[in-house]
Amino acid sequence: MFLSNVITMDLRRVRNFVVLAEILNFRKAAERLHMAQPPLSVSIQKLEAELGTKLFTRSSSGVALTPSGCAALAEARRLLFHNDQFVDLARTAAQGTGGNLRVGFVGSCSFGMLQKLVPLFRAEYPGVELTLQEATSMGILQQIESDELDIGLVRTPLIKSTGALLVPLERDEFMAAIPRGNPLAAKPELSLSEMSNEAFVMYTRGYAAGLHSAAMLACQHAGFVPRVTQEATQVQTVLAMVESGLGVALVPSVMWRFSSQKIGYRKLLRLPEVASIGIALAYRPGMESGAAQRFRRVAERECSGGGSVAITDSGRKELRR
Repeated sequence: MFLSNVITMDLRRVRNFVVLAEILNFRKAAERLHMAQPPLSVSIQKLEAELGTKLFTRSSSGVALTPSGCAALAEARRLLFHNDQFVDLARTAAQGTGGNLRVGFVGSCSFGMLQKLVPLFRAEYPGVELTLQEATSMGILQQIESDELDIGLVRTPLIKSTGALLVPLERDEFMAAIPRGNPLAAKPELSLSEMSNEAFVMYTRGYAAGLHSAAMLACQHAGFVPRVTQEATQVQTVLAMVESGLGVALVPSVMWRFSSQKIGYRKLLRLPEVASIGIALAYRPGMESGAAQRFRRVAERECSGGGSVAITDSGRKELRR
């Protein structure tokens, strides 16, 4: 009965009841509550009227809990505890020091970026529960726009419009991934044109459009259109195909950490600027939670930034500082 009626009650009356039940003295309870004794008496009377039962017996010898008061006390304490928790959770979530933060990331971020940012953020904001989810860049942006993710670490360039803003975090470049048995793997450095006769493992246009576009542009600037024999969405899958001897590939240079006895990584000479790639943090302006803002600030502090980039409907980048 107590909890069924408590939603309509003033929690201050419940708190007054708990303090009086613990002290069993109106004067001392009023002092602890920093109020006068008559208002405390009125508060208890109103609470009893709402519940339809007496909580205390009053006599010349003092105050005592009734059986109803004894039964209600434990529930009242739980109610106040959960109310305090509710207030604390709401406050810390608003401040960005508590709550849950949903972070999407592309697979190549697990080769350095995540290991850099996650421990730092957890150390500075231990009250925030991180939920990490791997996806493609376009999948992450879609989930940010549908409020399934708060922020994302995505691979650039992006060639489709999005309502999210991008904070550049890391600039990268392509390097060649070559099966060990291929003669090109014996060279310390390569020009991209030397790979023109090779079979390529390429990024799927539909799901990894940015990497696909950058890799194709790089090859065209080197004077050839790559002969694509295999396609994959994730960089790790591309490398698995290279490892299997199915072709060569252009991969972000951070992927040299993907150690394999069957793959040779080689620096590419004179790559054009149009083939530049990188990692950016994506977020929805005006819709960030406190925790998302704090994660973004940690990322901007620890990584090379440069302002926020908006991807317009035309695919053009606009830098916002």
